[in-house]
Amino acid sequence: MIHILVWSVFGLAIFYYQPVISDFEIPYQFWIKQTVELSLLVLAFYLNSFVIVPRFLLRNHRVYYFVVIIGIVIAILFTNRSLDKAYATSQDRKWRQTAGHTRRPGPPIFIPGGRGGLGITLTVTITALVMGISTAITVIQKWQKDTQERKELEKDKVDSELSFLKAQINPHFFFNTLHNIYVLTSVDPKVAGEAVHRLSKMMRYLLYDTQQGDSMLSQEIAFVRNYISLMKLRLTEVVSIKIDTPANLKDMRLAPMLLLPFVENAFKHGVSATQESYVKIDISQKGRVLHLTVKNSIIKDNAISLDMNSGIGLANTRRRLDLLYPGRYQLEINEADGSNEYNVHLIIDLS
Repeated sequence: MIHILVWSVFGLAIFYYQPVISDFEIPYQFWIKQTVELSLLVLAFYLNSFVIVPRFLLRNHRVYYFVVIIGIVIAILFTNRSLDKAYATSQDRKWRQTAGHTRRPGPPIFIPGGRGGLGITLTVTITALVMGISTAITVIQKWQKDTQERKELEKDKVDSELSFLKAQINPHFFFNTLHNIYVLTSVDPKVAGEAVHRLSKMMRYLLYDTQQGDSMLSQEIAFVRNYISLMKLRLTEVVSIKIDTPANLKDMRLAPMLLLPFVENAFKHGVSATQESYVKIDISQKGRVLHLTVKNSIIKDNAISLDMNSGIGLANTRRRLDLLYPGRYQLEINEADGSNEYNVHLIIDLS
């Protein structure tokens, strides 16, 4: 519809550009000539849009592109001038026959380049304008298409990274948890039953609730709490675990499995079965801004960088944050040598 409307406006402008011929009605030859001129512009527009721009300009053959464009402008100019001359000759002959070879004051014949002809300057201007619009539309559409494809690829990458995160968590974590539950069945069946229930809730969350692309903050916190509860099954009293969450939680949507990598890293590299160690997790809200702080002791035997071997790793976690919350998050990771503590502080604006 936009194309039809635009060409209708162009057509009205061109057909309004009529010759000054007194004593004569506008002949049908004039409409044919103007139709041909409009058709040339339409042909140039779509030829440039579908062939010339994709083949030359978008492939960085700019010199060839401008040569072809100049050639088209010259061809249209030559064709229009030829039509103007042919039409002028026809009209002059017709007037002379009607007037009986007696000239009247003033030039009653059609003059190429007057109101009946587009003229060199106007022809070049209109043709250049049409080609420019065609080029701009084609380039913008290509840019929009590339942007959409890039977003789809980034979304696929985010989904792949989330799947990779699940794959990292599932085998090792669930194997150890099942082993601990198996041991508990002979020691404390009630606690073992509770552990199975927590594990089933985690599996349900991983398999079903994270398939929609995002989840609720309350679900993420519940998942982290269940994860901590199951991790405690293999820990001794020398390990201190503390988690603080908002008393009056304001539920918000966020990307799933975004908090766990930092918690998982704290347990993997910050606790020991024989040495005193600790993990402190604080989740808070300030309006629509979410704060996550994870502190853990540094156990030398386990002090492996988050970049190297923990969950999806720091690089992939940052990548997910970059794709999902560009310009809306801050991530600070500090390892203080004096305090022997690993500190992660994540801020996400969920507005």
